[in-house]
Amino acid sequence: MILRPITTEKAVKMIDLDNTLLFEVDPGASKPKIKSQIESIFSVKIESIRTHLKHNKKYAYVKLSKKNPAIDVATKLGMI
Repeated sequence: MILRPITTEKAVKMIDLDNTLLFEVDPGASKPKIKSQIESIFSVKIESIRTHLKHNKKYAYVKLSKKNPAIDVATKLGMI
């Protein structure tokens, strides 16, 4: 369901400023499925999820709760 993390300059800036991670996900994935998968894989709490469709690709903006810094998850993924 989660295809890959996005590591653009904008995505790294969102990690620092908004505590938000950006993932490319399966176009048929729903928000509850994305939320449950990310919470189980990374053991974090999610505050909100926004999705965006662009060029037949679906992106999920995952805002983590303040107790879980996004920088820690990004470091585990090798994004930073």
